[in-house]
Amino acid sequence: MIAKLIPVNGSPPYVIVREVTLVGRTGTDCDLAIESASISKLHCAIARTDGLLFVRDLGSTNGTKVNGQRVTRGALLPGDELTFANVRYKVFLGPGEIGVTPHDRTETLDFAELNDRSDAGVPLPVIFDDDDEEESDAAPLDDE
Repeated sequence: MIAKLIPVNGSPPYVIVREVTLVGRTGTDCDLAIESASISKLHCAIARTDGLLFVRDLGSTNGTKVNGQRVTRGALLPGDELTFANVRYKVFLGPGEIGVTPHDRTETLDFAELNDRSDAGVPLPVIFDDDDEEESDAAPLDDE
């Protein structure tokens, strides 16, 4: 599922990639930092689970609204208007996968590097193929 907050003012959309996204005024503490004096330092949290979005106000001064109604917490549906103080967004929820983000870290290994690790005495992962009928050379696990 792809989840986005699309600013009503035409600014670029914010893609929600984390399970919990903090919204507020400070960039160091928040995932979505909004530069506006009416936004609280830690304004609200958005939780992303099982294809749904939920919002929870974190005691902000100017409030969080869903479709014009001030809320302390609530579910977000596609097309809902989400307002933090006076900053408005449209909620987009749609099919698809989120691409790799700068926050994602993946280690890529090539076979030469694996051989170097093996030569250095670093144990390599054992890969089993379900179609193999040969017995493994690995020692059985001790259940005691």
